[in-house]
Amino acid sequence: MRSLLIIANPGTRSFSHAMAAGAQEVLAAQGCDVVVHDLYAERFNPVQAHGESENTSSADPLVEQHCRELAQADLILVFHPNWWGQPPAILKGWIDRVFRLGTAYDYPPGVGYDGVPEGRLRAACALVFNTSNTPAAREAEVFGDPLEALWKRCVFGLCGVSNVVRRMYGPVSDSSAEQRSRWLAEVRGLVETACREPGIQR
Repeated sequence: MRSLLIIANPGTRSFSHAMAAGAQEVLAAQGCDVVVHDLYAERFNPVQAHGESENTSSADPLVEQHCRELAQADLILVFHPNWWGQPPAILKGWIDRVFRLGTAYDYPPGVGYDGVPEGRLRAACALVFNTSNTPAAREAEVFGDPLEALWKRCVFGLCGVSNVVRRMYGPVSDSSAEQRSRWLAEVRGLVETACREPGIQR
């Protein structure tokens, strides 16, 4: 199984990185091929240039590499904090440039851009792990958890990945070591399940 792991958190000692490290251990133990990209560490450029207006190719070799790896992935894992109900800008730019026409989705013959696209991704499952300092009850009541719709419907659902598992952990700022340990155990368990049964909804 080929897995693509994306980290988008500028803090190298963040809980996002801790979760990603645990996921990598599980993937390696399960014999998965793992490609890891820390978007901040590799200075991924999130700004789509004017020349990429058709969004089918890029002069940036790193973008082309990411597109190839996304298209080849059987399992996709994303780790990022919840900022203003959204991913960090670097991750949004990664979506803009990498989930592109001809790579992540296409239009059926005779269907224009105002029609319904078809997903092209081969991945059987995507796992998205978020961190937040907003209590879960307030997140749901006041904000409606916009990341749920973004990842499950607007990104992965549109691009053909129907099995999307997402977890939000927090508040992280005042969490105990015991609480973080339980969260990490859940992450590892979800990754292990996805490796063994990638098409099963959890």
